[in-house]
Amino acid sequence: MQLVRKLVVLTAAGLVLTGCQNNLVIQEPESVQASQAQRQVIHSIAEDKVNEASRPETHLPAETTDDLWQLTREHMQLSLDSPYPRLQKQFEWYKKHPEYMQRVTNRASRYYYYILNEVIARDMPAEIALLPIVESAYDPFAYSYGRAAGPWQFIPGTAKHFGLKSSWWYDGRRDIIASTDAALTYLQQLHRRFDDWELALAAYNCGGGTVSKAIRHNKAKGLKTDFWSLNLPKETRAYVPKLLAVSRLIRDAEQSNLALTPLANKPVFEQVELDSQIDLAQAAELSNISTQELYQLNPGFNRWATDPDGPHRLLIPAATAEQFRQQLATLPSDQRVNWSRHKIRQGDTISTIAKQYKTTSAVIRHANKLSSNTIRAGRYLLIPSAKHESSEYSLSQSQRFNRKQNQLATSKRAKINYQVKSGDSLWSIAQKHNVSVRELTAWNQIAPGDLLRVGHTLTILKADQQKVLSRSDEQMIKRIGYSVRNGDSLSTIASRFSVTVSDIKRWNKLEQRHYLQPGQNLTLYVDITEAH
Repeated sequence: MQLVRKLVVLTAAGLVLTGCQNNLVIQEPESVQASQAQRQVIHSIAEDKVNEASRPETHLPAETTDDLWQLTREHMQLSLDSPYPRLQKQFEWYKKHPEYMQRVTNRASRYYYYILNEVIARDMPAEIALLPIVESAYDPFAYSYGRAAGPWQFIPGTAKHFGLKSSWWYDGRRDIIASTDAALTYLQQLHRRFDDWELALAAYNCGGGTVSKAIRHNKAKGLKTDFWSLNLPKETRAYVPKLLAVSRLIRDAEQSNLALTPLANKPVFEQVELDSQIDLAQAAELSNISTQELYQLNPGFNRWATDPDGPHRLLIPAATAEQFRQQLATLPSDQRVNWSRHKIRQGDTISTIAKQYKTTSAVIRHANKLSSNTIRAGRYLLIPSAKHESSEYSLSQSQRFNRKQNQLATSKRAKINYQVKSGDSLWSIAQKHNVSVRELTAWNQIAPGDLLRVGHTLTILKADQQKVLSRSDEQMIKRIGYSVRNGDSLSTIASRFSVTVSDIKRWNKLEQRHYLQPGQNLTLYVDITEAH
């Protein structure tokens, strides 16, 4: 099975050499507004200075068992029975929630054969193939508050360093092939750096620089420098135990009464090379599957078609891949997407035409080989467009956003539209409307670091005083008591437990302007899948 091979060489000058096969470019590191942890991740890559250019092609191991879970057990390498309380706490949690484990392992079924075999082919611990359970619950469409996306949860800066392409059409962080290659390469680099898988995994979460600093601190005090002895961020201290706990539960599934759905040790999909852009609904028809299933296998594509600039491949179910190849061979390239012929009228601009056809100026310029936005009335432009109604592209970025908006419209909250003013920030808008930045970004499908445009309209939901807690597919809510500490505020407590200030006030019947006192007891309802 052919891999997408990427190169990452970080020079002392801070430049990045990235590439995919024969397409290499030199670029400066991306300047992004990132949290301290995110900056440490990016900085740690620069410290590695690793040359991966000569890495040989990997080959899948011979089939040794019919079941992927058994194959996983045969290739485990980590210490899963360490007596540390942090590990035992995580193990007990996962053991008590078999329905959660069943959901995420079922979701993994499309991708696990490929990822596990890639891990084994690199002689890495098989437990690494379970890491997306911790990172994203094996959801390739997962998008976190920290701007991380995809099954391996890459933030933009790290993704760029590892050559994961991002465009209007495509996000390599969600691409199963590309993101897996990048994640495994990054983990291998970290393992070479620390010579310890637990430390490498910790660095994957909080950054190599953070781990190195903690090691130096312990060495200076004559303390041990293993993962369990380091003073690392709270999230990281739980992160590694989570993976070890999940791995132990998979290993001991029968003794733990966990009924894992058997996964056959055979390919779920095949990579089919393309020589041009293709409409995804049409590709689904050619392979005799639903458009939704095609998106599930190819979650990197944002729109109704593949990226005209590549990657020029699709993952197609193994059972129908040959049929797809044969059908594709008979379909000329110019019939793989629709083309609308637009006559330019007086007053037209590239941007107004793009808005009319629900596309972008860059797409129109690319399709018509234009070097600028200059156009002339009376001439024609070719506009690529979808062959089917938008509802056919159910997992495209725009359709996912529309569903989110529809859910908001039918929720038990009053919906208001807020127009961004000069001087506004996500934080100030959230404070003004008594909501959290996390909620505001989720409602509007933006990231906390994104810049706001004056005049842009944001959706804000006002809490219904009668609102009750619901238990969704991915949420398990637990009532906990919390004693206020020195320095606590409603916003810091809300952020710590992934809830909102308005919720805390409502649960505890607090006044609009309430000042907390140390020792004050609060009642919180916490999503334990995030807070444990």
